[in-house]
Amino acid sequence: MSLRDRLADGGTRASAPEEPDMVARYRARLLEEINVEEVFRLGTVQRRARLERVLLSVLVSEGPVLSPRERSTLVQRIVDEVLGLGVLEPLLADESITEIMVNGPSEVYVERRGRLERLSVRFASEEHLMQTIDRIVSSVNRRVDESSPMVDARLPTGERVNVVVPPLAVDGACLTIRRFPRPFRMSELVARDSLDPITARLLTACVRGRLNIIVSGGTGTGKTTFLNALSGAIPDDERIVTVEDAAELSLQQPHVVRLESRPPNIEGLGAVTIRDLVRNALRMRPDRIVVGEVRGGETLDMLQAMNTGHEGSIATVHSNTAADALRRLETLATMSELDLPVTTLRDQINSAVDLVVHLSRSVDGARRVAEVCWVASHGREEYVTVPVLQFHADPLGPDRVVTGRFVHMSVPDDLRARLALAGESVVDVVDGTE
Repeated sequence: MSLRDRLADGGTRASAPEEPDMVARYRARLLEEINVEEVFRLGTVQRRARLERVLLSVLVSEGPVLSPRERSTLVQRIVDEVLGLGVLEPLLADESITEIMVNGPSEVYVERRGRLERLSVRFASEEHLMQTIDRIVSSVNRRVDESSPMVDARLPTGERVNVVVPPLAVDGACLTIRRFPRPFRMSELVARDSLDPITARLLTACVRGRLNIIVSGGTGTGKTTFLNALSGAIPDDERIVTVEDAAELSLQQPHVVRLESRPPNIEGLGAVTIRDLVRNALRMRPDRIVVGEVRGGETLDMLQAMNTGHEGSIATVHSNTAADALRRLETLATMSELDLPVTTLRDQINSAVDLVVHLSRSVDGARRVAEVCWVASHGREEYVTVPVLQFHADPLGPDRVVTGRFVHMSVPDDLRARLALAGESVVDVVDGTE
């Protein structure tokens, strides 16, 4: 959409009933006062500064009586609408917000520190919300309409976006924007009480010792954040290939190749799936493969990679417990075109997966490691997991803040032996004492 079109199109939200008319009026005045072609040639920062300066001058000379704060807010809303995403711009600038959820034009929720919060901001109309959505999806060469009512995309700035519009979204267009914080180090997660120092040392040793690790958990439990921190223990001299639906991982090693799946185009052609990327990654001479999330037939390819010389690989999966993660992998592996018996898939999983780290999100929004389990089963046996760590929560008090303690079990002999062969020592912890 051109700058002139943006200046001319729909309104923005206001706290007072008359504000939409005010915004429309001064947007038109702004158009009269500037040379659109000249402004369009400016850089992003200079363009915003020029519009703010011109609009502020117009408001001071002929605008209504406003306090400096009200005038500044009005200027920001108009310029945000012209150059950015309107009412969403302040939310995207707020680093405390990790997710933005728009349920139609009148409902905007955000997630802060793991808790949902409804805001008073709203879009002026369904049309205004659709204009904002169109700007978002067009910036990544996608479209959304009745013929293509669902879109997953990643913004150039890294945020993951999901859009569902009518007729699928019955009560109006829905927009979800997930933001990803800067990569955390394991020590920072310890400081946030997501895990304790002993577990952090053990997991670091497991990564350096090239164990295959599955990070499991429900939606919003922090799997991507934890995977980023966990991957920090991978040595800098290894070649890492990451495979994701939407590129969210931010590994810090110097030799990282990032692969991202691609949806079909408007004609339904050109799709590149996670499975295609996992298969291709095997041809790229990786030391380790990191899959952001397995959710289909690519699970079998990932398991085969772990079993054929790519030790130390890591993947995430949705599940409710550590033991359930293995059963979930089995179910996903059946989605491949190969019709393999369950016993064969069980053999693949038991051989491939060494450790499962399960994450949870408490009622107070805190995310932490709930379980660390060693996979002790072999061959075609039923899955057997041996807990190495469990978080034991205290009874919930009236403040609904979750407290508890990390309880350690004896490190299994097989795990200790694997780490010893890799040159990694491990401190055995029983009843929380070293």
